[in-house]
Amino acid sequence: MKLFHLVLWRISLALIVVLSLWAGFFYMKIVDEVNDEVDDTLEDYSEGLIIRALSGEDMPASSNGSNNQYYLYEVSESYAMAHPQITYRDEMVFITEKDETEPARVLMTIFRTDDDRYMELVVYTPTIEKLDLLRAIFWWIVFLYILLLLIILLINVWVFRKNMKPLYTLLKWLDGYQLGNKNTPLENTTQITEFRRLNTAAIAYAERSEKLFEQQKLFIGNASHEMQTPLAICRNRLEMLMEDENLTEQQLNELMKTHQTLENLTRMNRSLLLLCKIENGQFADTHPVCLNEVLSRYLEDYKEVYAYRNISVTIEDGGKFCVDMNDSLVSVLVTNLLKNAFVHNIDGGFIHIRITPSLFEISNKGDKALDSERIFERFYQGQKKEGSTGLGLALVDSICKSNRLQIIYAYTEGRHVFTITRQE
Repeated sequence: MKLFHLVLWRISLALIVVLSLWAGFFYMKIVDEVNDEVDDTLEDYSEGLIIRALSGEDMPASSNGSNNQYYLYEVSESYAMAHPQITYRDEMVFITEKDETEPARVLMTIFRTDDDRYMELVVYTPTIEKLDLLRAIFWWIVFLYILLLLIILLINVWVFRKNMKPLYTLLKWLDGYQLGNKNTPLENTTQITEFRRLNTAAIAYAERSEKLFEQQKLFIGNASHEMQTPLAICRNRLEMLMEDENLTEQQLNELMKTHQTLENLTRMNRSLLLLCKIENGQFADTHPVCLNEVLSRYLEDYKEVYAYRNISVTIEDGGKFCVDMNDSLVSVLVTNLLKNAFVHNIDGGFIHIRITPSLFEISNKGDKALDSERIFERFYQGQKKEGSTGLGLALVDSICKSNRLQIIYAYTEGRHVFTITRQE
């Protein structure tokens, strides 16, 4: 989740809580204020009626033309002692003047006359509909929340775009940065201290990476040349020793094993050097090339090797699969897949190659599935195969990744299937 969306989400949740609490508090205060004003009016009206009742004056009509009404009746002493002298409450009453039932505020007062009788005076007056008030406040809160949320969203969009622009500029520069290539300098002027420090750290990191990258390329090149020379000398000396007619059969066998080990070491050294060059992006010279043509160029040579184990080859050509790639890498890609199909095949098996404009697929007969989680790891061989360095599929995977291709392995119906497609 982006920082911008996370901030807006948390602000929205906080607003819901704050506005809900505020709405409840506001509603209670409004109701308390209304009740206080109405209670004062009822007290004045009730006090006047009690004074007239105690002085023996004639009582006014229960409905005097206003919305205020009253009832005065005698109660027992036990009733008077069991109830409070003054009680306020809300209830629905029938308003004679309006001929309808409305919510009203009621004041009930119990008092004693001079002749020791107990009287209860019930005075009520229409008041606001609290449910309507609650609904009105709720909808106004909803409106206020939506309005505040929209305003906050607009303000946050403006603030983020204004203040976070240096960060997005830096991220864009880092996304386009490639080691070993000529990169545009970072132009990200800002007055924000944290972003200035981040720019400085990113530039320093890029410079260190460039320096280490150059040192690595130099080391790989030097190490490769330094190792190839003694390896070649050792092979030549062994070949000279193997030509000695005085060698016994056992000595010749040992020399042949040593020579084979040196051959494997030489191939491994070349493969590792090639892997490092691919990952370092040293094959920048690319042009459109079709795998169909490269396949036909090398397949004739491999057919002779396949014939040694009676492996048949079929090709399903449904179109040209073309990519932008370096010539050397295309050759390595195709030859390693052809070699892998031979190494992981069975005697009398088959190899089927399918090509369409969208994929290049090579499958072969196999006894059991390979470990799909580790098949492209360096030096992983599963069951040890003669002549394998464990780097062939690692090279294939590295070439695909560096050229926006994707290789997928599957084992279906007793076949190892390697499929190359373009990355979306």
